[in-house]
Amino acid sequence: MTNVTTGPAAQAGVARRRDAVANRTKLVDAAAAVFAERGVDAPLEAIARRAQVSIGTLYNHFRTREQLLDAIYPDRIADLAAAADAALADEDSWLGFSGFLLQVFELQATDRGLNDAMTLRYPDAALLTEACDRGFARAGELIKRAQLAGTLRKDFTVEDLAFLIWATSRVIAATADIAPTAWRRYVGLQLDGLRAAAAHRLPVPAMTPDQVAQAMQSRP
Repeated sequence: MTNVTTGPAAQAGVARRRDAVANRTKLVDAAAAVFAERGVDAPLEAIARRAQVSIGTLYNHFRTREQLLDAIYPDRIADLAAAADAALADEDSWLGFSGFLLQVFELQATDRGLNDAMTLRYPDAALLTEACDRGFARAGELIKRAQLAGTLRKDFTVEDLAFLIWATSRVIAATADIAPTAWRRYVGLQLDGLRAAAAHRLPVPAMTPDQVAQAMQSRP
């Protein structure tokens, strides 16, 4: 008698599951590569071609683009939270804060997909959104520490940081194929303006978290 756990049908089922796992891995790897090269708006067909599977296979594993983002970017953004922890351990509060920002921008400059993902364009990607929220919370601790130490201007907020990242992401995207290190000049100018010694009274208050979310979701 054929053992039902080792018979042809069971073996075929094991093979199908193995193929499914392999296809998912290929799709995640392909999506990470395509998004890094072209941004998260890259055609899903390009990902399927890179993975050497059909577009139907892609949709069997990932029904939406947001599901792909959730499979790729939360871990990368978690790495930035770890970088924030390291920055908090730096005895120099300004070097910790500014060094962390430079790490963020360096990663954005090498991965167009991460550049897009960090500017919160896809709120339906729940895992990605949660990772971004945790990352901004850690960045908020860096801000508070530098302000208490008197090195960072006291009116700078986490919402201002969101717009700083957004603005720099546009510079990175616009200059990537022309002058890929140009963003460093503008970040240097921005950081100089954030020093406590350079602070002057600002004409309007910072935006609220809700206003920031609305602005980022409605941007072109």
